[in-house]
Amino acid sequence: MGVLATVSRVIELGGQESRAARVAAMRSAFEARTGAFSPEDPWFEERSRAFWIDAATSGRFGREVAQDLDEDDRVLLAPIERAHRGLFRAEVRGGRRILVDVWGGAELAPTHVDEESVAELDASEGQLFDARIVGTAERLAPSVPFAVTLLPGALFHPRYATAAIEPVLKAARTAALPTHEVLDALLRMERTLRALSRVKAAYAYRIEALGPHHRPVRESRSLI
Repeated sequence: MGVLATVSRVIELGGQESRAARVAAMRSAFEARTGAFSPEDPWFEERSRAFWIDAATSGRFGREVAQDLDEDDRVLLAPIERAHRGLFRAEVRGGRRILVDVWGGAELAPTHVDEESVAELDASEGQLFDARIVGTAERLAPSVPFAVTLLPGALFHPRYATAAIEPVLKAARTAALPTHEVLDALLRMERTLRALSRVKAAYAYRIEALGPHHRPVRESRSLI
């Protein structure tokens, strides 16, 4: 399925022993931004998937393995690198699934979703999730000139954390923080919440955890 298959091949090439040092360096940088994880952690698999999607998109790892990809895959590397990252909420309208980016404001209707992601979305009512979406000029029908692919590897914030996330987003918007910085900070907060099982969401999802660049929030408009 185009983008999904290309991303899968890029990830497969990243598993080669000759690239182990490079992958280790990328993972170290990812963990520094979003929180550490190890094979002993219950969240290891989902964080690993998210790492590989980060590497294939904003990390531009596809360029490093381009010589081992065919021409059809290489053509898709540029749109994959331009993937839209957002903090989404899934809605169903008129029988169509819509992904609403509560941070960036976009509303997107994916045309390609892998089976595992479909199951995750079906179970995600009330959850916010960090995900990447790729748009390509693939004409599916006269009325659908573009393909919109939801990449696997979405990371879901707990339902009960949604209320605590709202003031964090307000503070980040007031401080004009960039998307990756905000969403990485939220993933660190999610990691804290999961690691400290008796902690309330409001303790893990705190404005202070955004870093030193936020300013006090003065607006009351809901973003979620």
